[in-house]
Amino acid sequence: MKHLKDLISRLAIQSHHETVAWRRHLHQHPELSTKEHQTAAFVAQHLTELGIPFRTGIAGTGIVALITGRKVSNRVIALRADMDALPITEENDVPYKSLNPGVMHACGHDVHTASLLGAAAILQQLRDHFGGTIKLFFQPSEEQYPGGASLMINEGVLANPAPEAIFGQHVLPDLDAGMVGFKPGKYMASTDEIYLTVKGRGGHGATPDKNIDPVLIASHIVVALQQIVSRNASPTMPTVISFGKFTANGRTNIIPAEARLEGTVRTFNEEWRAEAHHLIGRIATGTAEAMGGKCEVFIDKGYPFLVNHPELTHQAQQWAKEFLGADKVVDLEMRMTAEDFAYYAQKIPGCFYRLGVRNEARGIVHGLHNSRFDADESSLIAGPGLMAWLAVNKLMS
Repeated sequence: MKHLKDLISRLAIQSHHETVAWRRHLHQHPELSTKEHQTAAFVAQHLTELGIPFRTGIAGTGIVALITGRKVSNRVIALRADMDALPITEENDVPYKSLNPGVMHACGHDVHTASLLGAAAILQQLRDHFGGTIKLFFQPSEEQYPGGASLMINEGVLANPAPEAIFGQHVLPDLDAGMVGFKPGKYMASTDEIYLTVKGRGGHGATPDKNIDPVLIASHIVVALQQIVSRNASPTMPTVISFGKFTANGRTNIIPAEARLEGTVRTFNEEWRAEAHHLIGRIATGTAEAMGGKCEVFIDKGYPFLVNHPELTHQAQQWAKEFLGADKVVDLEMRMTAEDFAYYAQKIPGCFYRLGVRNEARGIVHGLHNSRFDADESSLIAGPGLMAWLAVNKLMS
C-alpha cells in the first residue's frame, strides 16, 4: 500500500494546477440550487475527457459516474460532492471572483466538485491497482430543501450497482489548509424551518389602545420560544431555536395588521425533534391568543441529523493519518449546522469529514456562508488525494 499511497500523492501534486483551474472556473460561474446546468456541463465535459462513463439529468442536474478497477471484485464505494452555490454577493477581490451577480460559492462547493474531479482523474489512472467500482455522485441542491441527496436517492443512485459505503468531504475554514477532521457518530444537527404569521389589528401608532400590535406579540413569541431550549430540552441534548427574519411592514406611525417570523430549529434526536415542533406551535399560538391576536404556525421539516458510521469513520481517520501524517488529522466536535449527506448515511454506512482551507497569513479566515469566504488552494492537493486514497483503501479492506 505504501507504493499506492506514494503514487496517489504524486498524482495529486502533479494535477494540482489543473484542479485549481477547475475550482476557479467553478467559483467564477456559480449557480443556485436546481440551476446547476453549466456546472453539470463542465463536470460532464471533463469526465468525458478523462474517459469516465457517466449519466446526467439525475434529480435535475445531478451526475453519476463509474470508475471500475481492472482487478476482480464486486465491491462498490461511493464518493459525493455537491455543486450548488448561495444567493450571496461576493466581496472578495480575487481574479476568480464570481461573475454571476448575487451568486457565490460561499460554502466551498466549488472546492468539493473540483476535488471529486481531481480524485476521479487520479483513480482513472490507477485502475490496474484495485478491483471493484467507485461511484461518483456530483449532487445538485444541497442548500435547498428537500435536498439533492434525497432526490438522487429517490432516483436510484444507491442501486445498480449498490455502494456499501459513501464518503463526503466538506471544507472547514476553522482548520488550516491541508488538515482534515473526523467525528464518528452524531456529527451534524437536523434542520427544520419555522414560519410564523402573527395577526393582530393595525392602526395608528399613536393610538395603540385601539390596535392589537402584532409586532409586540411577535417579539414576545421570539423570547418565549427560547424557554424551549432552556427549560424543555434536556441539558445533554444540543438544541437551537433561532430567528433570522422578522418582517412587519408598518411605518414609524403605523402598526401593521400582521408580522412574520422565520427561523430554524435544530437538534439530534427524532423524538425530541417532534416534541420541539409541538412546543413551538403551542407556545406561539398561546402567546398570541393571550395578547389578543392569532398566530399561524408552519414548520417545514428538513434534513435529518447526520450520523457518521463509527467503524467506517475510525477506518477513514486511520487511513487519513497514513496518507497525510497524524499531525494533519484532528478530532471534531458536534456541529449545529446541517447537511443533506445525512440522507445517504441513513441508507448505507457514511463518513462525512472536513478539509481545512484556512490560511491566516493570506487573510483566508472567513466562515462559511460569508461574502468573503475563500479557500487556500493548497488544500486541493490533500482534498483529491485523500478522497482517492479512502476509496481504494475501502475497496481493498
